[in-house]
Amino acid sequence: MTPIQRYLAEEVALDHVDGLIPRREALRRLALLGLGLPAATALLAACGAPPEPAAPATPSSATPPPATTPPATTASPAGPAPLPTEAITFPGPEGSTLQAAWAAATDPKGAVLVIHENRGLTDHIRSVAGRLAASGYSALAIDLLSREGGTASFTDTAQATARLGEIAPERFVADMKAALGELAGRAEGAKLGAMGFCFGGGMTWLLLSSSEPRLAAAVPFYGPLPDDADMTGTKAAVLGVYAEQDDRVNATRDAAEAALRRAGLTHEVVTFPGVGHAFFNDTGQRYDAEAAAQAYQRVLDWFGRHLA
Repeated sequence: MTPIQRYLAEEVALDHVDGLIPRREALRRLALLGLGLPAATALLAACGAPPEPAAPATPSSATPPPATTPPATTASPAGPAPLPTEAITFPGPEGSTLQAAWAAATDPKGAVLVIHENRGLTDHIRSVAGRLAASGYSALAIDLLSREGGTASFTDTAQATARLGEIAPERFVADMKAALGELAGRAEGAKLGAMGFCFGGGMTWLLLSSSEPRLAAAVPFYGPLPDDADMTGTKAAVLGVYAEQDDRVNATRDAAEAALRRAGLTHEVVTFPGVGHAFFNDTGQRYDAEAAAQAYQRVLDWFGRHLA
């Protein structure tokens, strides 16, 4: 299992522990990530899930209740009303065609690459790009499943997640660099930034570790730090965003800050109290409106200092 697959599997396990998905669905998703039943069961237990209840000794005549999924949130997202995004394609590495959502600011102060969570390019991520554009930053939200036909080609989001786990980090880096080139062409003369969430936060750290000289600023939201991260090849100013109740990702926070110091990069690391992983996603069950609004303002302040 690769580090990316391990991260994705732990996310599934913690979604179950937090009551977001039932055990059966967690096991199905872990199987898609390549975990057999014994390994999946052990992972759930290690993450704090209670053992599966023993089957009753005698058959019960009662019909078990159907598995339920928590209702979708209808909370207002942080930031201004988003500008519309446009579906675009552009040339990628090795003759590939990459897909993205593009939102152009009226009078751009800078331009930002937005990197999605582990479900691919969703409406939520499109909304983030649109909100950045409304705030004055043209934004391109890349679909890192472009070479698989794009996120929209997957009818099961768990399969999209599993496919992301099979892609080599080097390919992600190549596609993100191509997206930066497209962003630079569409926002000529603008300073470039990057911003990602969860899996995309990890991708932001990966991009920072790829000797990418074009980045002037980056904001990874609660993203796992790649092994042996070396950011000496970039000059980006980095704002690392963490959640107090996100122990798994927070275990890499000190290493991230140490890597930033070693690289001599301008940086800040902020941990929002009382919230958990993915607190910025207004379509998710962990959304915290107050923390999300504060985080969005911190992002705008950071980009205002280093992109505008």
